[in-house]
Amino acid sequence: MPIRFHVTSVANRESIQMHGLDYRKMGAARGIAGSRRAEQKGCFLSSDPGERDWFVRMNNTGGPVDVWEVSGVEDNELTVSPEGFYYRPGIVPVDRIRLAQRDIL
Repeated sequence: MPIRFHVTSVANRESIQMHGLDYRKMGAARGIAGSRRAEQKGCFLSSDPGERDWFVRMNNTGGPVDVWEVSGVEDNELTVSPEGFYYRPGIVPVDRIRLAQRDIL
């Protein structure tokens, strides 16, 4: 099972550490693409380091971002968004995530 990555504003760090990756908690900062609310009822994940880095460079949050490693997500748990990116519907619990990189500008 591959390690997957999620990129988000550092403003979301405390909420993620408490609640996991929960799309319903979005609001402390814009999404990576600049959205003000969740684009899907789930969490965007990538297993490709190149795509992870692309999301870091895209950063439209207005500040630094964190990269979270997500474990325990099988391929069949992922759905493709209309934009062509993978996301896991629902919430990713705290015990499946780890802060891998922090405060990236």
